[in-house]
Amino acid sequence: MPGPPPGVRVWLAAGSTDMRRGFDGLARQVQEALGQDPFSGQLFVFRGRRGDLVKALWWDGQGLVLYAKRLERGHYVWPQAKDGVVSLTPAQLSMLLEGIDWRMPTRTWRPEMAG
Repeated sequence: MPGPPPGVRVWLAAGSTDMRRGFDGLARQVQEALGQDPFSGQLFVFRGRRGDLVKALWWDGQGLVLYAKRLERGHYVWPQAKDGVVSLTPAQLSMLLEGIDWRMPTRTWRPEMAG
């Protein structure tokens, strides 16, 4: 399944979202609650109340695409704000979707000596 192109803007909807919503309900939330255009080609990501499910809405130029992912263990790290939107880089989105804390990632190695 093709994904969003490189360089696409990624937005997280702060707070929790009713995960029963589909294309139309999430597009309406993008317009009304986030003040954005769901048909702009940007990627909008929503998290459920329990924190183990995310949905992403994206306009590919022909129609809306809805991605969903549920973690079997753990939860997605999300902004503490109750409303609003947070912008992420594609790298941060990749970490988020893997269940990694995208806010303060740590390196798995540290240089011991220069030279």
